[in-house]
Parts: sequence; C-alpha cells; structure tokens
Amino acid sequence: MSRIPRPLAALAPLCVLASFAHAQTGVELAPVVVTGQKNPDQSTLTQPDLPTARQRLATVPGGAEVVDAATYDSGRVSNLTDALGNATGVYVQPRFGAEESRISIRGSGLQRTFHGRGLKLMQDGVPLNLADGSFDFQAIEPLSARYIEVWRGANALQYGAATLGGAVNFVSPNGYNADLLRVRGEAGSFGYGRVQVATGDVNGRLDHYVSASGFRQDGFRDHAQQSTGRLSANLGYQLADHLETRFYLGYVDSDSELPGSLTRAQLESDPSQAAVGNITGDQHRDIRWTRLSNKTVWQDGPQRVEGFVFLSDKTLHHPIFQVIDQHNQDVGLELRYVREDGPNRLTAGIAPSRGVTDEDRYVNVGGRSGARTNASKQTASNVEVYVEDQYLLRPDVALIAGLQHVESSRRLEDRFVVAGVDEGFDQHYSGTNPKLGVRWDLSKTVQVYANLSRSMEPPTFSELAGGLTPTLNAAQRADTFEVGTRGRWNGLVWDTSFYEARVKDELLQIAVNSAGASTTVNADRTLHRGIELGLSGEALRRPEGQVEWSANALWNHFRFRDDAVYGNNALPGIPKYFGRAQAGWRFAQGTLVALHAEGSSGYPIDFTNSFGAKRYVIWGLRASGDVVKGVSWFVDGRNLSDKHYASATGVVRNAGGADTAQFMPGDGRAVYAGLDWKFR
Repeated sequence: MSRIPRPLAALAPLCVLASFAHAQTGVELAPVVVTGQKNPDQSTLTQPDLPTARQRLATVPGGAEVVDAATYDSGRVSNLTDALGNATGVYVQPRFGAEESRISIRGSGLQRTFHGRGLKLMQDGVPLNLADGSFDFQAIEPLSARYIEVWRGANALQYGAATLGGAVNFVSPNGYNADLLRVRGEAGSFGYGRVQVATGDVNGRLDHYVSASGFRQDGFRDHAQQSTGRLSANLGYQLADHLETRFYLGYVDSDSELPGSLTRAQLESDPSQAAVGNITGDQHRDIRWTRLSNKTVWQDGPQRVEGFVFLSDKTLHHPIFQVIDQHNQDVGLELRYVREDGPNRLTAGIAPSRGVTDEDRYVNVGGRSGARTNASKQTASNVEVYVEDQYLLRPDVALIAGLQHVESSRRLEDRFVVAGVDEGFDQHYSGTNPKLGVRWDLSKTVQVYANLSRSMEPPTFSELAGGLTPTLNAAQRADTFEVGTRGRWNGLVWDTSFYEARVKDELLQIAVNSAGASTTVNADRTLHRGIELGLSGEALRRPEGQVEWSANALWNHFRFRDDAVYGNNALPGIPKYFGRAQAGWRFAQGTLVALHAEGSSGYPIDFTNSFGAKRYVIWGLRASGDVVKGVSWFVDGRNLSDKHYASATGVVRNAGGADTAQFMPGDGRAVYAGLDWKFR
C-alpha cells in the first residue's frame, strides 16, 4: 500500500493528448459567444462555468452556494474537508484523516462516517450515488473541479433531489476554460504525497479536459496507509449551432487501511494508535470504480432540452467484522426540459435508475476470506419525476413552486439460505414532495428568501441489510421550513439561513440486534433545527495590501420529539456548535499569510446522551503566493498546537455512561507544501 497506484502510470500519458475543441454555444441564463480563444470564464451548453453558476444561484429562494476551486487549492487538497470545509451549511470531517468523511447538511446521514447517504452527490450534474442512494467519497477528485455547487435541502429540487440534505455537484473544466497544462505536487507529514497532471484544449468543434492524479500517505495513525489513483476526462463536440454532446469518463483505484475507533482515554493518551481488532483483522476498504456518462443539450431560443445517461461498475473488497465483497453495476438516465420565457422559468424532468449488487460475505481471517457466511443479490430501482416553476411577480419578487414524485424499490435475493431461513425481501417506497418558495431582491446585491418543502428518502441497503440480519425500514420523511438572506454590502459578503425540519421515521441506530450491536431502525419523530452562517470580507485596505477574512458557523439543534424511550434527548454524532475561520494579510503582489482555526462544542455519542466527545479548538498557519506568473506555491501548517481531539465519532444506542471505542482521532501537528504550475 505504499505505492502510487498502478493505474496512474498507465493513465498519466492521456494527460498529454494532442489538442481538441472549439464550440459555439450558450449558457443557462444568458447567451455566450465563443471566440475560439481560451477563456477562464467560458461556458458551453453542456458545461457551464463559474459566472453562469453564480447567476443561476442568485435565483434560488434558499440556501445555495458556489465554491470556487481557487478558494481551496491554495492549500493542501486531500479530502472533502479541504474542498468543502468552508462551504456554508456543510459539516464535513475526515475519518482517520482519510478521504472517507462524515458529511452532513442539515443533519442528513447523521450517523454515517462511511459510504455516505442523505445527499445527492454529482459530477457535472450526473449522479455519483448508487441506485440505492449511497455514495463513496473516493469517487471524487476535488482538484479536477472548476467549482462546486452546494444546494442545501429542497433547493436541490431542480436536480430532482428530494433528500433532507440536498445536493453537491462537482463541475469539471471544459476545454475552453481549462489550462493547456497543469502540473501540481503536494507533500508533507505522515508520508503524504499527491500529484496531478491535467490538460484541456480546443480544436474546431471539439474540446477536451483530462486529469490524472495519484495520492498516498502512511497516515497519522498506525494501520492507516492509503493510496488512490484517479482519471477524469470529458470530451465535448458541437453537433450544430445549438446542439452539443459531451462524454465523461471516471476511474478510481483506491486502497485504504482502516485504523478503527478508540476510547476517549486511548485518544487522549496516544491518538496515533490503531484499534487492536483492526490490525489483527487487517481491516481495509479497497475500491475499483469505472464510470461512463454522456450529457447532450439542445437549445432553441428560450427552451432547452438536456439528456443524461450513465453507466458505472464498482468492486469493493472490505474486510471488517466480516469480509464483504461486492460487485455493483448501475445504469441511469435523466431527461430535463428548461424554458425561460419572459418572467417565467420552468424546469421539468424524469430520472429512472437501476443498480444491481452481487454481495458475498466471509469470515474475516486476518484480512483474508474464510468460510462463507452469506451471499445475496441486491437490486435497487428508482423513478423520479419533478417540475419546478419560477415566476417573477415583479422585477424584484419571485415565487417558486415545485413538485417531485419518487417510486423506489429495494429487493434482496438470498443466495445462501441457512437453516431454511430465507432473508430475501422486496420493499417498495413512494412519495410526493412539494416545495413553495419566495425570493425578494432588496437591491441588486441583497436578497431575502423563504421556502417550505417536503423530502422523502428510501433506505439504502446499508440500512436494510448492512447488519447481520435484514431490518425492513420505512422511508425517512421530513417537512422543512427555511428563511434566510444572502448578499454583499460595503465589502461584507454573507449567506445565512435558519431552518427547521420535522422528521418522521428518521433512520437511526436506536435498536439492538441479536448480537447486541446497535442497528438502524426508524425513529418515530425527530427535530432538526439550525442556523447556517457564512461570512467573508476585506478590511484595512492599503497600497501595500489588505486584510482578508472568512468564517463559517453552524448551530445544530437536533433532538428526539417526545420519544417513548429517549424523550427529547439530543441526537448524537454532531456538535451543537461548530465553526471554521481564517484571517490573514494579502500583500500587494498577491502573497497571503493567514491564521486559520476550527472549533467544536462537545456532543454525545449515544442516544441516551450518557457519554460524549469533548469540545476542542485547533489552529494553523498558511502562506501562499506566486513564484512567477502561472507558478504558485503554498505552505500549510495544521493543528500546530498538536491537540488531541476527535474529528469524528461513531454512534451507538446506549454507552451506559462508559468510555467506549467510538472516537476517531484527528491528525496531529502537520505541515504540507506544494507547487502548482498552470500553463494556458
């Protein structure tokens, strides 16, 4: 596992392919004239760029944000925390300092630190989720994104999403706005190293972008080595003046050792140690994943038709409490119609998908497969239909109404029947989710908004058959109210929302299975209430430079509602208060020197609220700048006080007030440095 992954050597030459692409096209909200020249803000019909994304965001009556990749690639970019950690409303913390993370928006997927759920994760508008709704963090290379769209809650309905958390879309460069050649290298503590080679260009009606990257680290903890190789590419072709198609390829080869969770006492004594059982069982998670997709867009004046199709093939080798081997094949498509006619903007779509997983389980014998314990075929299918209409009552006031309907099934065929007990099942889920919102533009730069919405999430197979025996859970449903504002005034930029979600049948680990372990069942009624706050600005402007600062904070009030067992206890696994901030001096020539900090309140790890993680504050220093035009550098120091803290925790039903092994240590003191060469 100390290697740079095998595929990188084979894939890297693709990054120096000869030229492609020139396309005449338009964008979602305004026409674009393609001149055939490189343009960092160039959109095509299939691949909108940053200005178009920001213009579209300004029409949303709720929490939404565009994260420019330039705001995070001036430091280490190793996981989702590096890319999304400063996005308003996103709680994301690494697991074992790894690519796997706990990611949650508005309490979505609250108890999951692996194989995420509760969000629709996308690459260029095409789902990365498997058909059952789960997703793998290793599928994403943040360095190959031009920007990231974060649509919180029902504000993601225009993507057909109806999850509590919303949607996150990683948008790639196209041939027009990509660098002709980009070479980036990062290195640092705990044997960390990352390299990326990318290229993009245009040639006639073709444009292309290709990125190959390799990553490895020994890890802060024992038994925490990781290595990943990724390829991502897209090729666009202008079929006619108003018709464009684009093909996408993604490939991931990822191996990760799992050091496991510690007790709080072990964490405070020596956070670098691994759990004994994870070493003796050689626990790890290895993924090979290939994804092919196509997006075709036709535009005729005010109307546009978008078609998507995708195929994916994934294998998983996962020795944990048992050895789990999976082979997953997914297929899906989506047809979307958009019409912008005067004061009215209509979006409608249909998105069917289907996935089949062949799963085998064995006794874990030192990380190798022993006797077979189970085998199954798991089939998930979905059909989503949605429509959203935005109407301008007057130039500064818009009403938005939407409706989404979901039909889903989860079927398991038991292929290893023991003692005549067939564990197969065939579950069906159906739901209709309305949305109503209003947006008021107080000025050209200040908005207020409010919306009401409903969400419905069928359980993934992890909530149905992820334990020792199946648990036939119902779908999770929620009614959410949101009010907020965003804008810019006198150098201050803000994005803040208050929301309250009343959840029915939330999927939580509040029961015990036959082996005495916590298992996921439906909680009767829960409440998710919170404030999402994002601020940034500039101050003390002088000829020699200025102060630049940013801050993001969350208030999470998540609890049961008059539960027969847990009363009004807080939901575990996420702090009530959490924030990140950065402040620094930007010199006139562009160099930035900044102090950054992260803080968290304590929180329980069990539903009885008997034991929990302690509050913490960590801090670091970062400097970045340009060597010459096109060549930038950074030095990134993290947790410089070497604080022992839990970056994430597991969740159990009842810890009984005892210190239990549910704590995942954050990395210790570390320093990283990198060089990024961009040639246009």
